[in-house]
Amino acid sequence: MLNIGCHLSLSKGYEAMGEDALKIQANTFQFFTRNPRGGAAKEIEDDDALALAALMQRNHFAPLLAHASYTMNLCSSNPQTRTFAREVMADDLRRLQALPCKLYNFHPGSHTGQGVETGIEQIADALNMVITPELDLYVLLETMAGKGSEVGRTFEELREIIDRVELNDKMGVCLDTCHVFDGGYDIVGDLDGVLTRFDRIVGLERLKAIHINDSMNPAGSRKDRHAKIGQGHIGLEAFGRIVNHPALKHLPFFLETPNELDGYGEEIALLRSLCR
Repeated sequence: MLNIGCHLSLSKGYEAMGEDALKIQANTFQFFTRNPRGGAAKEIEDDDALALAALMQRNHFAPLLAHASYTMNLCSSNPQTRTFAREVMADDLRRLQALPCKLYNFHPGSHTGQGVETGIEQIADALNMVITPELDLYVLLETMAGKGSEVGRTFEELREIIDRVELNDKMGVCLDTCHVFDGGYDIVGDLDGVLTRFDRIVGLERLKAIHINDSMNPAGSRKDRHAKIGQGHIGLEAFGRIVNHPALKHLPFFLETPNELDGYGEEIALLRSLCR
C-alpha cells in the first residue's frame, strides 16, 4: 500500500492530527513544528505524544514528517537572522525527541545576495552546531525550485551541504516533485534519468521522503506554485510513474497541494488508485 498523508494543522494537538489522518485514509502526515511564519512553539505534552505513538502503532503508520518554519533562513546575509534560525532549529530538534517522529525537513535557505557557495558554507556551519551524536532523527534538506536566491535547487548543491556536515549520517533529502520540476529536472519525460542522476550525486539511500505536488508552472520556471494532483503541468500520468517507481514507492509521500481535509482524502484515493 502507498504510504501517504498530507499536511495537517497542529492546532488541536498531535493525537488529533493522527485522528484527522485516519479520517481521510492516510497512514502518515506532515506538520509544522511551530507557526510556519515564525513565533514560539509550545512544549509537547507527554500524554499527547504517547497517545499519538499508540495510534500510530495500532494503525501501522509510516514515518511522520516534521516541517520547519518557512522563516528559518540559515544562510541569510543578516547575522541575526542566521542566529535566530539556528536557535529555532536547535529548539525544534530538542522538542521532537519527545515525539514518534524521526524525520525533520527544512528549506536550506536563501543566500540573499551572498552567493551560493557562501550560503552552502553557512548552512553547513549551522548544521554542525545543532546536529549532535545523540540526535535520534534524520535532518532532511528539501529540494528547492530555485526562485530568488534559494540554495538547494540542484542535487550538487545538496551534496555540497551534506559533505560539509560532520555527522552526515544523520542527513537526508526530501524530494518535492513541484520543486524539482520547476527547478528544471524532467520528472515527466525522464524520471529514471533524474533518479539516476540523484543517485550518482547524492545517493538514493539519503532520500527519506517525497513531497508530492503538481505544479502550476511549466518545467524550469523556478516559480514554486503547487497545484492539485493531475491539475498542473506534471500531470496524472507522470504521478502514476512516480508512485510506482521501485526507488520511490517504499517512501512516505506527503501532499502539500491547495486543499482542505476532504480534498486531501480525494487525492490520497486518486494516487492509491494509480498503484500497480
